[in-house]
Amino acid sequence: MRTYLLLQLDSEGAPFSDIADTLDNLGFRPHRGGYDFVYDWGRDATVQESLAFADRIQTALRGKGVYFRIESVED
Repeated sequence: MRTYLLLQLDSEGAPFSDIADTLDNLGFRPHRGGYDFVYDWGRDATVQESLAFADRIQTALRGKGVYFRIESVED
């Protein structure tokens, strides 16, 4: 399973490099294409795990002026 992340940044928010470091600490890697970052679970995750991960992302990005969209798909 993979979770894809698409960001919308605010010019008054944190620098993109700071946001990228925050996401790297969560296990995300840069992605080319329609999304900015991807997290590879290495297995199927439950709905509860996906929701808990989304909460972690929201907490990590709080106050940085970032809107995000996530999409989790099975491989």
